[in-house]
Amino acid sequence: MEETTTRARGEAAQDGSTPGGFRWLLVAGALLLQLAIGGVYAWSVIGGALEEADSWQLSKVEASLPFTVSVGMIFVGSYIGGRLQDRRGPRVVALAGGAIYAGGILLASFANGSDDYWMLIVGYGVISGFGLGFAYIVPIAMLQKWFPDKKGLITGLAVGGFGFGAVITAPVAQALLDRNADDPASVFLPLGLAYLVMALVGASVFRDPPEGYRVLGYEPPAGTDAGGDAVDYTQGEALRTPQWFLLTAILTLSVSAGIALISQAKSSATDIAGVSATGAATLVGVLAIFNGAGRIVWAGISDRIGRMKTFAAILALQGVCLILLPHAGSVILFSALAAIIYLCYGGTFGTMPATAGDFFGVRNAGAIYGLMLIGWSLGGVIGPVLASALIGEEKAYTLAYTTIGVIALAAVALTFVTKVPAGRHAEHD
Repeated sequence: MEETTTRARGEAAQDGSTPGGFRWLLVAGALLLQLAIGGVYAWSVIGGALEEADSWQLSKVEASLPFTVSVGMIFVGSYIGGRLQDRRGPRVVALAGGAIYAGGILLASFANGSDDYWMLIVGYGVISGFGLGFAYIVPIAMLQKWFPDKKGLITGLAVGGFGFGAVITAPVAQALLDRNADDPASVFLPLGLAYLVMALVGASVFRDPPEGYRVLGYEPPAGTDAGGDAVDYTQGEALRTPQWFLLTAILTLSVSAGIALISQAKSSATDIAGVSATGAATLVGVLAIFNGAGRIVWAGISDRIGRMKTFAAILALQGVCLILLPHAGSVILFSALAAIIYLCYGGTFGTMPATAGDFFGVRNAGAIYGLMLIGWSLGGVIGPVLASALIGEEKAYTLAYTTIGVIALAAVALTFVTKVPAGRHAEHD
């Protein structure tokens, strides 16, 4: 659809040639930023190399810890970044987040063997994870304001690049490792520099819509404002509703299920389906396509069938596929089940921002959804830790994935009791 705006603050909402083109330029910038920070999902390729390299020889738990810490720090960054972008605007926050993220990865590149393990924890884990969260929340909140007519689809696109980040990073990281297998940390230098350029270029176009922004042809539901919202909750008001906690619980449990496999994807493919190390790295990159696609596909589906029905399907499919996965001895069956899990995992992040917008409004989306991302951090810790602990040195994949799959199936019950707060329109309920 085309949009027209008042020319507030000297900013045009159009690119001067194609009506409505500027908001799609913002989508392109968001995708570039998210491609950079989404490289975190290729960690299993690097983690596997850290287990095998003579200078490192980390245990499975030790090799997964930098990734776990990074995901655990996302909430801290998204909480602070979400509040700041609502006050200071999206560009400066996204630029800072991208720089911090890349800086942490560059610090990790100085690690030289197991004695420098702390550099991976601090650089890749604490600093990079904080910067990731700081930048991640910005395009989600910003684009909902530019696209009130396509909330589900556009938030799916906004985070789609994050899922696709590993598609690029996994094969590149493997190629770099093949050249210098004795020094796995060396991959962080070229990756960190590339991420820095991508993040800064993408974030440089960010801005909020000017006052008076309207989308031609879009009619908000009766009784709502131009963005389709009846009531815009503040962060404090949202936290006083049971819905915020229910949505956060759904996010936590869905993330735990999907990221349990993501954190062990390479070794699972090798041990369960007999895939070679190089083939497993390639598979991780291919599966990342489904992570990215799921964010767009499920978000679009949620616009049609409703948010809670979508989450019920996502959790149920993850649960069933995780239970079946350890018994998938063939590469084809393993890949198919893993692809569905990745698709649903991505769908969680594509659908939840629009769900939060439906429940609480978009005016304070940065702060409200930024705080809700504690579910991502909790799930990002619970899933990998539970998976690595249950799998252990005995490679007990059946125990691990069955346990996590049952938890995902039980979580479906939450979708039947989570309703839009009274006083808000329920067109996506």
